Amino acid sequence: MLFETDKLNQDAIARLADGQAMAIRVKNYLPREQALKVADKILSPGYAHYLNAPSIGRIGMAFYEAENRPDMLDAYFEQAAINIDDLRQRCAPYASPIDRLRCELDEAWPAGAHLEKLYGKKMFIGLSRVVEPDVYFLAHHDILAKDAPDSYQARSLEAQFACNLYLDMPEDGGELEIWQRELPPDEFDAMRGDSYGIDPALLGEPSLRIKPESGELVIFNSRKMHAVAPSKHSSRLSLSCFIGYRGAHSPLTFWS
Repeated sequence: MLFETDKLNQDAIARLADGQAMAIRVKNYLPREQALKVADKILSPGYAHYLNAPSIGRIGMAFYEAENRPDMLDAYFEQAAINIDDLRQRCAPYASPIDRLRCELDEAWPAGAHLEKLYGKKMFIGLSRVVEPDVYFLAHHDILAKDAPDSYQARSLEAQFACNLYLDMPEDGGELEIWQRELPPDEFDAMRGDSYGIDPALLGEPSLRIKPESGELVIFNSRKMHAVAPSKHSSRLSLSCFIGYRGAHSPLTFWS
């Protein structure tokens, strides 16, 4: 169920969309040495933490954090272009890997790919995510229609993929865990209570476990339950976004 390829292409995306693959793995998307240098540049000015998942570090604001609150939605959209540029500045003199990804998705997919828009406003892309030692990134799913329930654009998605570019990975731990099952949103919300996620032990053994290396790109169905195992000695840094799929003849969209 893991499809490995040396290049992001139409076939790989199509395999995810029709369920032939649970995840796509592109090894050496960035040379390891370059990935580590970019990681140092991104982290050197520091980072904050998710407002609603305070154990997880981040640079930029995830749409998930807005929680459909008007004031937070305004903050998200006001900061979107600023945060995109901030990532470019942090990566310099290297190009932003997210800019490269955006171009390659547009080139690879026949109908093209572009930045997602909600409520007539362009979204942010390029979240830098830090998982510190001894932190288990709890099992959860990501569904745009849950975060924007009044948006037809969000509800029109046929599939949603999570896309992670791993920049600095610990030698121990940090595995991506994915379960085949999809929990209905109401059931998941009841299980998680006030937390952003649930104990992975409640789901049994994951269907797929991936140990990414620095420079790798991994894309998977974000509606399936997924988690990140803890590391013991060092943090894990990745660049993260989502890819929206609305059918083989529609453009892909992306956001964070």
